[in-house]
Amino acid sequence: MRDSLTQEDAISMAKKGDYTAQRYLYDLYRSKWFMICMRYLPNKADAEDALQNGLIHIFSKLDQFDPEIGDFGAWTSRIMANDCIQSIRKNQKNMMVQELNNELPVFYTEESALDKISREDIMKIIQKLPSGYRIIFNMYVFEGYSHKEIATQLNISEGTSKSQLFKARKMLQEALEVII
Repeated sequence: MRDSLTQEDAISMAKKGDYTAQRYLYDLYRSKWFMICMRYLPNKADAEDALQNGLIHIFSKLDQFDPEIGDFGAWTSRIMANDCIQSIRKNQKNMMVQELNNELPVFYTEESALDKISREDIMKIIQKLPSGYRIIFNMYVFEGYSHKEIATQLNISEGTSKSQLFKARKMLQEALEVII
C-alpha cells in the first residue's frame, strides 16, 4: 500500500488519524524537518526534542492544512521553525535579549566561500552563531520572514532584526573564510 500512496492521499488519511499515513509523511519529510531544527538549535539533542514537539503540532493541526492554499512542505517547515523559536524563547529568553543587544564590531569582505565547503560545514557554522543571530538568520534566510515579521515574533525592533542579520552574515562569512 505504501508504494502506491501519494502525498495528497497520505495527508487526507493522516487527517483522519491513520498511523500508516502519518508515518509515510514523517518518512517523506523527516530529514527536512530535522535540518530545520538543527539550523535553529545548538545541538542534536535539542534539535531532536524540537522535532518531536513539531511532529505533535503538525499532526494535531493537520486538519488546518489546506492544499488549495499552500504546499505541505512549506506549511510544515513553518511549524517546525516556529516550534524551534518557541523552544528558544522558553529556554533562553534572557540570554537571547542580551545577544540581540550585543554590539560586536563587524568587518566587511567581498569574497564568498560558500561554493567551496560542504553543507555539513555550513550547518556547523550556523549552529555556532550566538542564538539571537542564528534565530534571525534562519527566520530571514531560510523561512522567508520579513524583518517586520521577525520583529513582531521576537518582540524586537525592525532595526535590531536588520542589524542582527547583517552581523550574522558577517560572522558566517568570516568563519567560512577561515575554513578555506
